[in-house]
Amino acid sequence: MGKEFCMSSFLALRYIEKSDENFSPKLRHRPVRRIPDEEKTPISGAADLDVAIRRVFDSLKGERLGLLLSGGMDSGILATYMPEGADAYTFRFLGGSFEADELSRAQEFARRCRLNLHYVDIDWSVVEECVNPVMASKGAPVHSIEPQLYFAAHQAVRDGVTRMVIGDAADYVFGGMDGLYAKDWTFEEFVRRYVYVDPVSVLVNPVPMDYLFERYRTGENSIDFVKFLDVVCMDESYSSYENAFAAAQMPYTDPYEALVMTCPLDLSRIRSGDSKYIVRDLFRMRYPGLPVPGKLPMPRPVDSYFASWKGPVRPEFRKDVDYTCFSGNQKWLIWCLERFLDTML
Repeated sequence: MGKEFCMSSFLALRYIEKSDENFSPKLRHRPVRRIPDEEKTPISGAADLDVAIRRVFDSLKGERLGLLLSGGMDSGILATYMPEGADAYTFRFLGGSFEADELSRAQEFARRCRLNLHYVDIDWSVVEECVNPVMASKGAPVHSIEPQLYFAAHQAVRDGVTRMVIGDAADYVFGGMDGLYAKDWTFEEFVRRYVYVDPVSVLVNPVPMDYLFERYRTGENSIDFVKFLDVVCMDESYSSYENAFAAAQMPYTDPYEALVMTCPLDLSRIRSGDSKYIVRDLFRMRYPGLPVPGKLPMPRPVDSYFASWKGPVRPEFRKDVDYTCFSGNQKWLIWCLERFLDTML
């Protein structure tokens, strides 16, 4: 299936799900790397998590560390383990007017932990400059965070950082995807909720992605969405960070990535508003009296970027579609796929 499968997989899932499928025989995509379960550290509570993170940082002694610091609790916790005076990097968009509350929390984390805070200023010109290198590295179109991660990594290289520390995996290990855990979905509901852009809605020759969801079907109209998220969602996210940093030749460590909970997720606790409850407990330990911030996806003003975008023009895309009706995140996927086809094939 090649190109047609990869186009549909990227639009629906944000990554190429099959390792043996590529856009071209001459351009292989970067496969997803997973840590074997037997190599993961079991975590039953905040005290375990504290010990596990300390061990990771102990193993990094001798490196000049940089921290990707947002206003969220995952990277905020990691800030408390960083050496005093270490470098931290916070994304800033639209002159600081986008996600201003998150910026102020990152500033407070850096102040409390005595870190040297750097802003990584991102605008559309940066995205256009960096998107082709990360696509070339991946052999595929990319998530919208990858160009800005690549740009931040290069900024850190210039500052002398030898290894970046990130906190992406906490959401996937400890139950941070609260919107996707919000209910017991029917099979059809979950497919509609999860797919980013339905390939049928935009491609002339779409390839169905049903086979992937069928692997997790548990009954006539039910699905093991917890297991699906533990595999598919994790693969998609990890591949984005791995590729962006690899393209920039920047080693990185995610202290949450090699951890696993000893007990199944307490969905009732998550649904009551206590997502990532183990991480929340550790945040309270590390920042006594400071309010726990809510879940914060990595900021990127895609709605602003694509406000006047009218849609793709290549023949692979349907012409009978009003592309202005798609969200900014969906427009990124369609735009990036077309950019990849134009520049990489």
